[in-house]
Formats: sequence, C-alpha cells, structure tokens
Amino acid sequence: QVQLVESGGGLGQTGGSLRLSCTASGSIFNINAMAWYRQAPGEQRELVAVVTGEGSTNYGDSVKGRFTISRDNAKHTVYLQMNSLKPEDTAVYYCAAQKSLYAQWYWGQGTQVTVSP
Repeated sequence: QVQLVESGGGLGQTGGSLRLSCTASGSIFNINAMAWYRQAPGEQRELVAVVTGEGSTNYGDSVKGRFTISRDNAKHTVYLQMNSLKPEDTAVYYCAAQKSLYAQWYWGQGTQVTVSP
C-alpha cells in the first residue's frame, strides 16, 4: 500500500499563488506517475496535472500556463505550484500515485483550496 499525505491547501486570493505538497510513504518502490486531481462541489473529479517517473508532464486545459507540477524523487514528494489563481480553482485537491500504466491509483485524503474573488 502507498500512503499519500497532502499539505499546503487553504485560502488564496484571485491572482495569488499557493503551493501544494504531497509525500508518499509505505510501499513506495516503483512509483511511476504522480498526479494532482481536483473536485469542486457538484462536479466530477478532474485531472489537474501529472508527472511521470521520467519527468514528463501533462496538464488539464484549465490550468495550463498557470500551474506547475514537479517532483522530488529522493523525498518521494510531488508539488503543485499554483499561480494566477482564479475563483474557479476552488476545489478539494487530491494527490495520486500509480506504479505502472493501467495499475491502480493510490489517493490522498485531499486538501481544500479556496480562492476568494
């Protein structure tokens, strides 16, 4: 099992920045992709950003150019730098990790991000 613990959520302002962190523990060998998803009230969970073990990244259309995902493999930690925040970024943000393509995703408990107008 992989345990994921997020931190760094909270209240941000429109145009401001927040940085989320997620640290993995447990059976962390062979973790490949790490990602951030988010879910707003009444909405489906959506991909925010994903980074592979090789460092390739992909972003949801709504955050391209504003958010940056990165990882520190030595610390088993993935980060999400969120800039130019918008009220529509308000959601619970979930960290996720996957050991190989098509394998199950492990999920964190989520951290609330609220962006005030």
